Amino acid sequence: MKSLRPQLFAMWLALSVASIVTIVVFILSIISSNSLWHYLVIFFTTLLVTFFVSIFFFSTVIENRLKPIFKIIRDVPVKEKKKAREISGSPINFDVNAEVSKWANTKQEEIKRLKDLERYRKEFVGNVSHELKTPIFNIQGYILTLIEGGIDDPRINLLYLKRTVKSIDRMISIVEDLESITKLESGELTLKMEHFNMVKLVEDVFEIEHMIALERKIKLRFSTKIDKPIMVYADKKRMMEVMSNLVVNAIKYGKKGGTVDVGFFDMNDQLMVEVKDNGIGIDKEHLPRIFERFYRADKHRSREEGGTGLGLAIVKHIIEAHEQTINVKSQIDVGTTFNFTVQKGKN
Repeated sequence: MKSLRPQLFAMWLALSVASIVTIVVFILSIISSNSLWHYLVIFFTTLLVTFFVSIFFFSTVIENRLKPIFKIIRDVPVKEKKKAREISGSPINFDVNAEVSKWANTKQEEIKRLKDLERYRKEFVGNVSHELKTPIFNIQGYILTLIEGGIDDPRINLLYLKRTVKSIDRMISIVEDLESITKLESGELTLKMEHFNMVKLVEDVFEIEHMIALERKIKLRFSTKIDKPIMVYADKKRMMEVMSNLVVNAIKYGKKGGTVDVGFFDMNDQLMVEVKDNGIGIDKEHLPRIFERFYRADKHRSREEGGTGLGLAIVKHIIEAHEQTINVKSQIDVGTTFNFTVQKGKN
């Protein structure tokens, strides 16, 4: 950065010359004219000219020093005439403290966001590694056992092959879910919007997940009276994915002998869908993060129950892709309720 001394010296010199000129004019006016009016006109004219020249020079110096600073602080390109006018229009009136504070706060927020992203990246990589490591090690163990002679033992060969297939299916499921969520986040996945009956879709989900619910003795039911089709406008395949994830999640974390209730509530142009269980619930501290990829409120039990840990993240992205919202409320040992909105359709 260049020093201000040469410019300040030049300004001081200009003011000194202007002062000398004013004094000289004052003396010459007294000598050459006896008219007081004539003297006053010349004197004040010279004074005003000197004043405005000094102000102009001073403003130019300040502007030349402040403009680069405000360009950096506010990221204002010179070619943007509107912004340039804001900078050069009244340089003396800038509230430097306010502008610098605003800039500093913005940078602090950006730094915090970058730190959060870095933390999230590390957690994500760690979670992916952990999720894939378990089935890989299982497959490795089963195959080695078979190679070392287990293939000839009818008691374990078929059992271990079936377990290997199950671990492979888990890996495929993780990869497919990762692919889905990546497409959703990048906007590559185009929604195929159509009008369909939401009640029928939920009934299909109940039928598909019936065996899982039966194993845990959990009853799947509607919590609201359904006497006619409820039409919505959405991507049917993706909405099936949403309901399947929410219902399966409610079954896995529900209490044996409990219930999973699905209800519909009219909200003018939208329909609110509610999925409620009376299971173990989620602690309040975990609620803000349950839609994160691989985040598990109860890591030990979650892995015992299976799943990829991506279901709720996928649900959230699908709902947001429809420009709708999803919320959750929960209480330990009372249960969890998910509700989301979807646009109403035509009959």
